[in-house]
Amino acid sequence: MASKAVSEQQEDNARTRVTLWRFTPGAATGFHRHEFDYVVVPLTDGRLKIVDKDGRESFSDLAAGVSYFREAGVEHDVINASPGDFAFVEIELK
Repeated sequence: MASKAVSEQQEDNARTRVTLWRFTPGAATGFHRHEFDYVVVPLTDGRLKIVDKDGRESFSDLAAGVSYFREAGVEHDVINASPGDFAFVEIELK
């Protein structure tokens, strides 16, 4: 079984929730559904494996500081497919 990614909630208020996620190689968030629109800000370069609700796998190559936005409703497990540690900040818009 893969190790668990470590999350640290940095802010949670009426409008936003900000979480720092840290992954060792192979660490996973566990399957989850996003209840809010969100922005991810990678802190390091790295490759993530994404497994959707139907078990389909895809890969995303991320670069430090290059953010992306997703709408609420996304369901997936996120796994660090990089040879080294990986981290990002997730900003949820309530």
